[in-house]
Amino acid sequence: MAVGNIYLITAIAIIGGGLFGFDISSMSAIIGTPQYLCYFNQGPEGPPFNDNPTCSGPRSDVQGGITASMAGGSWLAALLSGFFSDILGRKKTIMIGSVLWIIGSIIVCASQNIGMLIVGRIINGMCVGLCSAQVPVYISELAPPSRRGRLVGAQQWAITWGIMIMFYISYGASYIDGVGSFRVPWGIQMIPAMILLFGMFFLPESPRWLARKNRWEECHAVLTLVHGHGDPNSPFVTRELQEIKEMCEFERNNADVTYLELLKPNMINRTHIGIFTQIWSQLTGMNVMMYYITYVFRMANLSGDQLLLSSSIQYVINVVMTVPALLYVDKWGRRPTLLIGAALMMTWLFANGGILKSYGTHVPEGVDHIKEASWSVTGPPSKAVIACSYLFVASYAPTWGPVSWIYPPELYPLRVRGKAVALATSANWAFNFALGYFVPPAFVSIQWRVYILFGVFCACMFIHVFFLFPETAGKTLEEVEDLFLDPLGPKYIGTPAWKTKISTKRTEALEKGRFDEEKGDAYNSEESPERAEIKHENKGL
Repeated sequence: MAVGNIYLITAIAIIGGGLFGFDISSMSAIIGTPQYLCYFNQGPEGPPFNDNPTCSGPRSDVQGGITASMAGGSWLAALLSGFFSDILGRKKTIMIGSVLWIIGSIIVCASQNIGMLIVGRIINGMCVGLCSAQVPVYISELAPPSRRGRLVGAQQWAITWGIMIMFYISYGASYIDGVGSFRVPWGIQMIPAMILLFGMFFLPESPRWLARKNRWEECHAVLTLVHGHGDPNSPFVTRELQEIKEMCEFERNNADVTYLELLKPNMINRTHIGIFTQIWSQLTGMNVMMYYITYVFRMANLSGDQLLLSSSIQYVINVVMTVPALLYVDKWGRRPTLLIGAALMMTWLFANGGILKSYGTHVPEGVDHIKEASWSVTGPPSKAVIACSYLFVASYAPTWGPVSWIYPPELYPLRVRGKAVALATSANWAFNFALGYFVPPAFVSIQWRVYILFGVFCACMFIHVFFLFPETAGKTLEEVEDLFLDPLGPKYIGTPAWKTKISTKRTEALEKGRFDEEKGDAYNSEESPERAEIKHENKGL
């Protein structure tokens, strides 16, 4: 018997996002521990290079490669996930991802050298790539429009929980002498994947994927189960099924979908929006804070337990501050959330860069011989750096964090959604890989300017969002299509982004069955010319 409660469905599926969070903390909480630094030591300090008990650990470029290897696997898998998802279904693709995570975790846990660690992290990354691309698609195709934002955004919340839980597991394990300090958390991280694999057996397949495969009875059954509360004649189920039928019939006039279709003139605008949503989410610099926060706080002259506990506070902030977005993102809308987030993050990044430049000093050998901690700041300025770091996380968590997962699946028509979201997510992982590899050497070479660079990126994303990112909150996935086909707007762009509005209240009324039969319901009363054209063409088929 399949589960029909959309919140339970979401709770199980987003464990796939939690795995990404586990991976972040499995690095950030461990890379500064003596056990890790000495086991994977490449000198020049510490055994076997000299008798100094403080080990240098992997070289900065090698540590960047270790961290980035997960993103490399994620990029490849995210790009291929569209093919798997379109052929096998959203559900089976997520299950394959959970199996890959278990395999990768076994290899990482048993790592004897850096090469083995990288291979295991690449396989883990393949899981994260599959799940991060297809979990949002799966949830968006099951969720009612008025709650789609909070449900898809729950993936980001799962990521934050994964980060925090794994950080504290790793922090506790740091008291274990020897290699168990990192092998224990790396082994524990396979447990959520087992729960995900088992739980997915009880979840329904995406109704829109079933419709595209001509499995209409199953599609109707899933809509009835999830949206109709067992009533196959529910007004909302009837109307949504009809919209899916119209869209599928219209799309069958098109050739089989390839990635090249995403580059056609009528699709290139939303392709670029989806890709840049994911690119900008990386260029905020948030993952720098997640992966390498111990370097940042070491520059603020924290060490030992104080370093790890202070680092963990940002993970708690990340979890708590994601909640407002889950509750209100469908009411706030996507555009205002992204714009406010970009402005706030830019402020804290510039502030940190300015504080480090004005009050800090260069430490060529690195604080505590950690070369990446190449700048030192003490006294009140160090507290200001820590405060700005926390405020940065508090600004990202309710804005770009969840919306970067919510937004891309809403942009595309059914026929290309799987591949389009896969392409957008692959861009996320390509930049995650680049930043994971770039940042450790950047802290050594350009030091405080890293913050200025990311602050400039935030300024650029603010301008980009304002002019080109339309509002999708409260609209059905089929209605979003109409935004981009609006003949009154610029060709191939549709309705100008700054003119688009939130439609949550109208959609909530329809979901609850409140509509006027004589005047037509909320959909029909605002029906676009494009939807009328689709209906007209379908009637003539």
